[in-house]
Amino acid sequence: MDTMKTLVCQEPTRLVYQQRPIPQPASDEAVLKILTVGICGTDIHAWSGQQPFFSYPRVLGHEICGEIVSRGNQVTELRIGQLVAVIPYVSCNHCGACNSGRTNCCENVSVIGVHQDGGFSEYLSVPVSNLLVVDDVEPQAAALTEPFAISAHAVRRSAIEQGDHLLVVGAGPIGLGVAAIAKADGAKVIVADTSALRREHVEKMLGLTTLNPADEGFEQALREQFSGMLAAKIIDATGNQLAMNHSVNLIRHGGSITFVGLFKGDLQFSDPEFHKKETTMMGSRNATKEDFIKVGRLMAAGKLTAQMMLSHQFDFATLADKYQAEVINNKALIKGVIHFN
Repeated sequence: MDTMKTLVCQEPTRLVYQQRPIPQPASDEAVLKILTVGICGTDIHAWSGQQPFFSYPRVLGHEICGEIVSRGNQVTELRIGQLVAVIPYVSCNHCGACNSGRTNCCENVSVIGVHQDGGFSEYLSVPVSNLLVVDDVEPQAAALTEPFAISAHAVRRSAIEQGDHLLVVGAGPIGLGVAAIAKADGAKVIVADTSALRREHVEKMLGLTTLNPADEGFEQALREQFSGMLAAKIIDATGNQLAMNHSVNLIRHGGSITFVGLFKGDLQFSDPEFHKKETTMMGSRNATKEDFIKVGRLMAAGKLTAQMMLSHQFDFATLADKYQAEVINNKALIKGVIHFN
């Protein structure tokens, strides 16, 4: 039987290469030859043993681009050789959320690369309903479809429209995606982050104004960007408790806050401040196929690029030896993509 190289997180802090059989597709699946995989914070936390509800051993990787090399006998809509991005959320399709079309928050979701083995492998078999054709997108960018889709979902949840005044808090990968997509949708976007390196990345790669929320004059600088007002809408992608608790103070009356980042703990804010502004507050989780399709369209049109998010590239064949030094402990890492030769 033909075998493939697979990188397995055997236990926290231990990545090992294994030879495994190349998968055969089920009737409704396609086997992908993996071309590129993005590295997510989930992959970092799993290595560190800090990912809740995670079992080992596990093959990580859920930001996946591959080429179809074989199909199940019921698959007719996809062709051998097509380039696809993976929608990694395998929904149950029968819970209340799924029945209402909100498969992104399925009660029984199984995420490829988290709850089941993922893309740190030369081949992977995936349900065809979880594939998006991206023939017009370079593989390096296509690997970033999933994080961009999470950003697109947050933008959609926030009902961003042409001319909206949006403050994006946090310039990690999801915040960068939010800023880029909101800009493409015509919003006036300001990005806040305490990291000078990340603010520089935003200004250079997205062409957007940035502010340091730790500066004493931050609120005044924010007002200057928004015609003397606070933000009409905030999307917080920090997962930082202090930032999230403070967000209600940074929106104007009638404003909205969307949390796409999360932390383990309780939100705390002034109820009078929340009420007097008639604040709309919501969470944003994962993405739907609609969001993936939008990202694919924006990528094909050149409005989203890998360079907006990408800071590092890695070779699958040598990743295990470099993972701790160049991924886990790399403070300059914003987003990395693994290339398979």
